[in-house]
Amino acid sequence: MRIPLYTNTTRNKEAKKTMALVTSKNMFARAHAGHYAVGAFNVNNMEVIQGVCEALSEANAPGILQISKGARDFAGMPFLRGLMQTALEVYPNLELCVHLDHGPDFELAKACLDDPIFTSVMIDGSGLPFEENIALTKKVVDYAHSMSTPKVVEAELGRLGGIEEHVVVSEKDAFLTDPDEAVIFVEKSGCDSLALAIGTSHGAYKFKTEPVLAFDIIEEVSSRLPGYPLVMHGSSSVPEEFVNLCNKYGGQIPNAKGVPEAMITRAAKMGIDKVNIDTDIRLAITATLRQFFAEKPSEFDYRKYFAPARTAVKQMVLHKLNVLGCAGKAVQ
Repeated sequence: MRIPLYTNTTRNKEAKKTMALVTSKNMFARAHAGHYAVGAFNVNNMEVIQGVCEALSEANAPGILQISKGARDFAGMPFLRGLMQTALEVYPNLELCVHLDHGPDFELAKACLDDPIFTSVMIDGSGLPFEENIALTKKVVDYAHSMSTPKVVEAELGRLGGIEEHVVVSEKDAFLTDPDEAVIFVEKSGCDSLALAIGTSHGAYKFKTEPVLAFDIIEEVSSRLPGYPLVMHGSSSVPEEFVNLCNKYGGQIPNAKGVPEAMITRAAKMGIDKVNIDTDIRLAITATLRQFFAEKPSEFDYRKYFAPARTAVKQMVLHKLNVLGCAGKAVQ
């Protein structure tokens, strides 16, 4: 489903088509049938949006740009909205969804649903009791689905540990998704996709020992909700080369460990249709900047170091699109 955003007539005289975003419904249906996943990348500024969009365009892949509450606070929605509109102008053939990540309450979810730039929102009631999570999610779903052009809603059941933006969950408070509850939750809330807690966590320190994911939960939920889109949060792989580069040039990121990429690929083949990636973007940028500052201490032209950081994001995303299996799967 394409949602018209605006028609450009002033910035680029050659652009005649209506720029449009899409919801994730068709993306996820194709991903589920094709046993791959769509990458959802958190963005906060121009360079990250450029790097992600360049990668999606080059790989001809569908993609999701995620805006968190923290990104809204950092950059401000007027600036983020303008950057998204420009991305559509520069890359009019992208199959692109803009999504609110970890919306904490109905008010923010509604504000994003009312904003033409968003085609999808996540309402995160995973910290609430089960019935309260259902009620909050259903309230957002009812509003989103009642719009003249319906938008889609992602929810979460179970609790991922770790830290991401305003989401802070201690190890003792984290718990995995119950498949029985997942079926009830989807039926009662009407949510369009569901993020499962299967052992991943937010941030760069996902595992203290060897990584283990609850693939049996993916398998069980997929079998009981056939064709239903499932989501994997906390899915950055925390590449060793970025961590080592950060630490080599003064960083202090000891014992960081992410989700092995082979596990991400396996999950995608089992029914995970959306995979969230944030930490890997941060690490790619930070490693590049640390190396630049160490090797060129006299340089103060910020364009000189933001350019390679943007390239690092692009190259990392290109790699992830192949890991997820969605390269070449875009539909214009």
